[in-house]
Amino acid sequence: EIYDRVFEVIKAHCGDKKLLLLDTGCGTGTLGLKAQEQIDIAELVLCDPSEKMLADTKNKLAGYNCEFILAGSEELDFENRFDVVTAIQSHHYFDKPTRELAVQKCFDALKPGGIFIYFENTAPFSEIGKDNMIKRLEAYELKAGRTVEEVKAHSSRYNKEFFPITIREHLELLNKTGFKASELFWQSYMQSGFYAVK
Repeated sequence: EIYDRVFEVIKAHCGDKKLLLLDTGCGTGTLGLKAQEQIDIAELVLCDPSEKMLADTKNKLAGYNCEFILAGSEELDFENRFDVVTAIQSHHYFDKPTRELAVQKCFDALKPGGIFIYFENTAPFSEIGKDNMIKRLEAYELKAGRTVEEVKAHSSRYNKEFFPITIREHLELLNKTGFKASELFWQSYMQSGFYAVK
């Protein structure tokens, strides 16, 4: 569902023109493959800090004209190059300064008028909200077939291995970075989708 929403936003903002797309934190390349199928790609650059993930991406996109870069968002060095930059579930592993740098690098990579689309785990506004959200998420995971041990292990990573911030903090960061428009466009449990226009 996340990928479907990404392409809805791209099509609404960019129309049918040929696009230069950067997917940072590309993982195994699923978004890159779907981009080849759903939009008109002039250039596709895929970045990830994991050699294994990038190798999986190269295999998945064999035969397509793509550029692959071993780097995280915070290490990018592009200037006014892309129409679209995406980062799907990749920035919530960062501490605050690194997250701010990563968002700045994504901003820098965009052409004026370009769009940054990203999904992240987000934090509730209160401790009560956090407790309720984790209970709802655990119930969902159990219903989906995870074991109690798997569910508890996942929940224990909160604020230890990934560091969610609130929706308000995300929008404030986008505005502070210099985007002229920033929006929340999707949310489910902990995950939220945002876009921002340079």
